[in-house]
Amino acid sequence: MRNFTAKGDSLTLTAPYAVAAGAGALIGATFGVAKSALAIGARGVFELVGCYDLAKDAGAAAEGARAYWDNTAKVVTATAAGNTLIGVFTAARAAGATTANVRLNGSF
Repeated sequence: MRNFTAKGDSLTLTAPYAVAAGAGALIGATFGVAKSALAIGARGVFELVGCYDLAKDAGAAAEGARAYWDNTAKVVTATAAGNTLIGVFTAARAAGATTANVRLNGSF
C-alpha cells in the first residue's frame, strides 16, 4: 500500500507543556506517554498504546475500570466528569496510592 505511513503505536507530537520522560500528556484529543523529557513546544515521541504506570489522584480505582486523564492535575483518575478517557486500570488501586497501571486504548 503506497498510502501507509506508520503503524500508529507512537507519534511524534508537540508537547503542550513540559513533560517528563514516562509522564502522560494530552495533545489535543490524543493522549500519550512521553518517551523522553520534553520542554513546552518541543516535538517528541509519545506512546499511544500499551500499559504504563502513571501518576494517580488520591481516589480509589477498581480493576478494569475506565481510566481518565485529569489535564489540570496531570494525573490519571477514575473520575469521568471533566476528564478525558484514556484507557482502563489493569489492577485495583486503593485511595491514597500515588501511581496506577493503565492500559492505554489509543485515541478513540
